[in-house]
Amino acid sequence: MKRIILTILLLSISLPLYAEELRVATTYPYIASIVQQVGGDRVNVHALADGDWDPHVIVPKPSYIAKLRAADLLIMGGAQLEIGWLPPLMNQANNPKINVGSRGLLDLSRSVQLIEVPVGVSRAQGDIHPDGNPHFHLDPYNIPVLSKAIAERLAELEPAGASEYQINNRNFTEKWNRKLAEWNEKLEKLKGITVIEYHKNYDYFLLRYNIKLLGTVETLPGIPPTSKHIESLEKMITPGSVRFILQDVYHAEDASKFLAKKHGINIVKIPHDVGAVAEAKDIFTLFDEITRRLTNE
Repeated sequence: MKRIILTILLLSISLPLYAEELRVATTYPYIASIVQQVGGDRVNVHALADGDWDPHVIVPKPSYIAKLRAADLLIMGGAQLEIGWLPPLMNQANNPKINVGSRGLLDLSRSVQLIEVPVGVSRAQGDIHPDGNPHFHLDPYNIPVLSKAIAERLAELEPAGASEYQINNRNFTEKWNRKLAEWNEKLEKLKGITVIEYHKNYDYFLLRYNIKLLGTVETLPGIPPTSKHIESLEKMITPGSVRFILQDVYHAEDASKFLAKKHGINIVKIPHDVGAVAEAKDIFTLFDEITRRLTNE
């Protein structure tokens, strides 16, 4: 009997060491990076998309269905950025834990203030997002807001880990604020400059740092540039007025290079997500690299 009691005690002590991790699927790598910071060893997180892909158009793979089927929590960017590819995968996964309306689905766009919300939506406006610009994570001030939402949902799904999630999030936020002070100091020199961007990826970032946007290389969101549009954009460019053309990693650079060469403007390729460039290994180095590329430091 003593041996049985001893065995039971040893097993009860060892159980937490072998507790199953909370399985989290995210749509994009930047979300997975935040989850890893907040969740630590209590989570097993996988991003569906790669960081150098166009976030609007993700080609489905069978492995995505398997990840969604096994997930305890699915975290999406939201604002209808995933509307073209995620719903069919969720339907095929048939996982009630992550269905719309369940606590196992977290839409991060509901935690932030979206900009550029259209009054009306029509095809004449291009591939416009009815809920507003979905690239809100590129305002670094939004990251602690997102981490807090993630920590709260993890704690709700796994109350036993609530204190650990809270501590991890506090440590993450403190580190983030220290880095934010560094980025702000370096980016201060860009205040008031004018740029062109290929796609409206960086509008939150530009707004945060008081950088003026002259226009986009794209004719309309999701619509490739036409010669007529490029001509109209050129009419707005005066010598020395535009500092940079901001180019993402997944669109063709031909039109941007044409403008850059003709008007003497530097192209700066800016990562939009973790993994978009080799240097952007996590959520911290993503903004390190954005800052470095814009300030040339």
